[in-house]
Amino acid sequence: MRAARGSWSCCSVSAIRSGISRRGESVTPYAPAGRRAGASRGTAPRNALTTGVTARTPTGTDIARAAELIYDGRVVGMPTETVYGLAANAFDEEAVIEIFEVKQRPAFDPLIVHLSGARGLSEVARLNDLSEEVRAQVELLTTRFWPGPLTLVLPKVDDLPDVVTSGLDTVAVRVPAHPMARALIVVAGVPLAAPSANPFGYVSPTTAQHVADQLGSKVPYVLDGGECGVGVESTILAPPRAGVSEAWTVLRDGGLTREVLEEALGVTLVDGTVTDGAPAKPAAPGQLASHYAPRTPLRHGPLDQLLREARAQQPDAKLHVIAFRSVPPGLRGEGLAPNGDLRVAARALFAAMRRADQAGADLILAERVPDEGLGRAINDRLRRASVPAVLS
Repeated sequence: MRAARGSWSCCSVSAIRSGISRRGESVTPYAPAGRRAGASRGTAPRNALTTGVTARTPTGTDIARAAELIYDGRVVGMPTETVYGLAANAFDEEAVIEIFEVKQRPAFDPLIVHLSGARGLSEVARLNDLSEEVRAQVELLTTRFWPGPLTLVLPKVDDLPDVVTSGLDTVAVRVPAHPMARALIVVAGVPLAAPSANPFGYVSPTTAQHVADQLGSKVPYVLDGGECGVGVESTILAPPRAGVSEAWTVLRDGGLTREVLEEALGVTLVDGTVTDGAPAKPAAPGQLASHYAPRTPLRHGPLDQLLREARAQQPDAKLHVIAFRSVPPGLRGEGLAPNGDLRVAARALFAAMRRADQAGADLILAERVPDEGLGRAINDRLRRASVPAVLS
């Protein structure tokens, strides 16, 4: 039997169920391949496990243990090429609710479902609801960019619990490029719902240690797949749908650039990212006005301007600079990419933000990077992490 759940600040479990469920019925957990139907779940008491981080190169036994925890309705830390995820069986409503509890994530913010390959897409999405032309474009994108940092927002199947999609009729889905993530999905035998493995709204984790440091005993097991190779979350793309949108729309900038996607599709993408105020009902993760934020106040913009304003408004403040290339002489901080490579900057971003948050500064000044390619994703994360321009 699963232990009773405590309340949390964003919303209670009952609020998640009443606020999201449209069908008013529980969903039968989706059993892994080879698992006897009706076999018992959750046989290991929750207090029998403590957080464990695997060795840098986890073995098949480590992945099997993580998969068994998934089957038992638990959450585990999972590496991907973008950031570390907090993974659970996407068809187990109780397990998905635990993701929301562990992260203290609001019920209105949908999750991304991760597959081991594009052939599993029909398990979670209704492609026949799309036009023939759009289905062909979806196939083009999945063939070219999966596995990889591209999430597609597609009509959901009825069997997928509404808690995964925050009550939306669409599901965000992708195939991660990290081999350990795909191995876990294969061994578990189920699609995995997995947001970033961190407290909601805080800086995303790019190492297993980040997960253990932030979530501790709330997560029984973390697979250590090394530092994330991309370092920012996936790009989220929504296709045209009758009555919803007439064009392909970017809902979140991420590890796959708009330029590459536009070249592949032969169209100009519509900008559906939200920066001014939070949407009433986000269509995808990463659309809230405030997100990815360190606890130390952060300002984002041209570095010269940030320095002038900070010195004028808070002359005695201890400053920590996150520069694109290098930190000006006499200031504390670090540069993301001394060589000016946006890929290097993206990979370094979240770890640099965590170090800045631990530096004992009063204010973090984050330099705006070139707003092109991966720079859009970097600026998006820093903009959402920042405080208002005028400081009190």
